[in-house]
Amino acid sequence: MSSPSSASSAVSTPNDEKFCRARIVDRKDLAHNLWSIRIDVGGGNFHFVPGQYATLGVQTPTKHVERPYSIVSAPHEGFLEFFLELVPQGALTPLLYKLQIGDTLTCRRVARGRFTLDTKGRHTNHFLLATVTGVAPFVSYVRALQHESKNSLIQHRVFLIEGASHSREFGYREEMEKIAAEVSWFTFVPTISRPWDEAEWHGETGRVEDVIRKYTDLWNLDSQNSTAYLCGHPTMIETGKAILHRRSWQKDSMKEEVYFLPSSAAAPRSTWTWPWRKHGFAQGGAA
Repeated sequence: MSSPSSASSAVSTPNDEKFCRARIVDRKDLAHNLWSIRIDVGGGNFHFVPGQYATLGVQTPTKHVERPYSIVSAPHEGFLEFFLELVPQGALTPLLYKLQIGDTLTCRRVARGRFTLDTKGRHTNHFLLATVTGVAPFVSYVRALQHESKNSLIQHRVFLIEGASHSREFGYREEMEKIAAEVSWFTFVPTISRPWDEAEWHGETGRVEDVIRKYTDLWNLDSQNSTAYLCGHPTMIETGKAILHRRSWQKDSMKEEVYFLPSSAAAPRSTWTWPWRKHGFAQGGAA
């Protein structure tokens, strides 16, 4: 993955060998700074595994700006979907935010990343921890498993905790709750950290890291039977890993994908959307 400086200037004019011209076919504005888009890359020839990222770009008069974003959609769907957060000082999200249905952008032809669901290992329990847009790869996991379940028995159990400051930041809450109600292998818990702002909220409260102990105990998850996947806010990830480590989770039972904000940008602490590569896992979701 490119560094912040090289990602903006590596290509002045995208070529057809590395890039395809994608068109926005759907857009949903979910909050004042959160939205999702579906794009058509043409021909259905974009191959990826749930958990990987695609690199999107916009050509400006002076340069081609591109960043990697985790893919929300599952491979069987006829589009690529992304859950985006506007970073006003970011290099790309302000450009993407202006795009509407019918507008075009670039997409690199090859998906990358290793933050994928490990269904070949010894663990059959998968403990997913996310903050806001960090839920993107997990939605892809769940959609793909739901599709697979139509033809075969799912031998794995998936537990997803998604955290946000407010419930309006849950871009896929209704979809995840619906699937959880329909299948036995998936459990979903959304939690908000500012419940005093929402008198009508009757769900879980606290940050993701605040409820890890509660749900690992409730669901009988440990490093002997489970793999943990942490995606989103770097503080959640570092604190979450420390909590799991103190509960005897080993490093090889944890995978992470960090979204973070460049230090030069002035933005609220809750906004973390830049991807990075850490501990060998490719990251997605960028400014």
